[in-house]
Amino acid sequence: MKRKIISIDDRKCTGCGQCIPDCPEGALQLIEGKARLVSDIFCDGLGACIGTCPEGAISVIEREAVPYDEKIVMENIVKQGSSVIKAHLEHLVGHGQTAFYNQAIEYLIEYDIAIPDHTAPERRKATPPPCGVHPMAGRMGEGVCPPEPHAPHLPAVCPGSAAMSIPRNGRSGMPRQPTGGTTGSELRQWPVQLALLNPAAPYFDNADLLVSADCVPFAYPGFHAEFLRGRILIIFCPKLDSDIDGYIAKLAAIFKQHTIKSITLLHMEVPCCGGVRYVVDKALEMAGVKIPVEEKTVTIEGGVE
Repeated sequence: MKRKIISIDDRKCTGCGQCIPDCPEGALQLIEGKARLVSDIFCDGLGACIGTCPEGAISVIEREAVPYDEKIVMENIVKQGSSVIKAHLEHLVGHGQTAFYNQAIEYLIEYDIAIPDHTAPERRKATPPPCGVHPMAGRMGEGVCPPEPHAPHLPAVCPGSAAMSIPRNGRSGMPRQPTGGTTGSELRQWPVQLALLNPAAPYFDNADLLVSADCVPFAYPGFHAEFLRGRILIIFCPKLDSDIDGYIAKLAAIFKQHTIKSITLLHMEVPCCGGVRYVVDKALEMAGVKIPVEEKTVTIEGGVE
């Protein structure tokens, strides 16, 4: 559909920034010395910014702009370069538009356009969602748990961060691990943290992946021998790491660019760790591929289910 939307003449714009405060939707930013429309979605076409432009660089035009279709918006965004793409992604996250953000990432992957490094400042300030809901609930805009009315004396902490001692004197019910020797490392690549991985790395070709929450190797003594052997390792924390959407996009890029034979997924038994499966499932959906996934849960005492 055609609708009214602002247009900025780069030749007239001096980058004074006087238009920025008068855009209530936050659709304008100064990027590389010029005012830019970073999101069609948030421009209502009313032209509140026009009157404060001393150079007459802003006008309202009528053009094709499909409402709520982020991929159409991306066609205009990518033409303006990496800096504008970065600003647009942060703009979406800052306004809580998770669905549109995911569509933007899908567009970049589909057309093999580099995803610029970007951050979500507001996400760093967010507190972890309460337990009893999906580990991604607070981030995805879903509901959160009300406080328990009948348990006022329970500590207000997630079970995953509750302090506990783990007996290792044979009375814990867990079999003791042999201590007669050491196990050699089975690590086949570096780095291993998802934030640092290059999706184009050749070691992903025809690989069996081990996607693990980063607490697992400390809890399970047989991690190298039983799970890591013959696999490429990817680790992250679904609760404490800030850029979960970026992780989904990076995993999707790995799945799309390489033939992945299988995925072994390991996470701890605590509720917040279940987000590992969420991230993998969303990445598979974004990449549009089917890869066999085997999921195992490691207990805090060191068992595996």
